[in-house]
Amino acid sequence: MLELPDPRLVFAFEARVDVAGTLPIGDGRDFTPITGGTVHGPRLSGTVLAGGGDWSVTRDGVVELDARYLLRAGDGAVIDIHNRGFWRATPEVDARVEAGEDLPETEYYYRTSPVFRTGAPAHRWLAESVFVGLARGERGQVCIRFFEVL
Repeated sequence: MLELPDPRLVFAFEARVDVAGTLPIGDGRDFTPITGGTVHGPRLSGTVLAGGGDWSVTRDGVVELDARYLLRAGDGAVIDIHNRGFWRATPEVDARVEAGEDLPETEYYYRTSPVFRTGAPAHRWLAESVFVGLARGERGQVCIRFFEVL
């Protein structure tokens, strides 16, 4: 049997996403508007464009996330991101976050599986690779570190 290598994660960039207040839809469903933000890292820098959002569903204390938004790279290229994931934490940690406390990523599970799309040749690498995101709340923003899976 052929042995496969273990995957490696390589940091690509961090998005610091500005969000407005969450709008309850009902039946455990919410919508959180995305209002802007920044992107910075060794492989991509730019801005998060206003107008996207995160549709979430909470069931049994686990939040399923489904965010769609656009990034504008420093060279002007537009990149579509569809970022799905999960948030889960103990009730104690949940209460601390709800009270506005910033906690490290190690205190809860907040992970995403982004898919990028763009027609810009300089950024095709985003649309041709698998990524994982490690997210956290920080000073009213959602901060997501994106890692390319090699």
